[in-house]
Amino acid sequence: MENAVIVVVGADRPGIVAGIASKLAENNANIIDISQTVVRGIFAMVMVVDISECKVSLAELRRQLQEKGKELGVEVQAYHEEVFRYMERV
Repeated sequence: MENAVIVVVGADRPGIVAGIASKLAENNANIIDISQTVVRGIFAMVMVVDISECKVSLAELRRQLQEKGKELGVEVQAYHEEVFRYMERV
């Protein structure tokens, strides 16, 4: 299994989860775990996604998610899980 970590942050509004999840589904990326919260109108979500069967590279998936994020008014970052875990150790 190859995983990615997707981080989404921005002003809360309807459709953020649906928009990001739809883009993942279009590319055959499976959500394994998801956590989201809203604090004083600020939306934050972290997803762990299985990308082992993804139709596109992680770089292309990141680009598509960031484009969708712009439409939704949120910032989206996507990291390979190993890179994310390494960054957290620094």
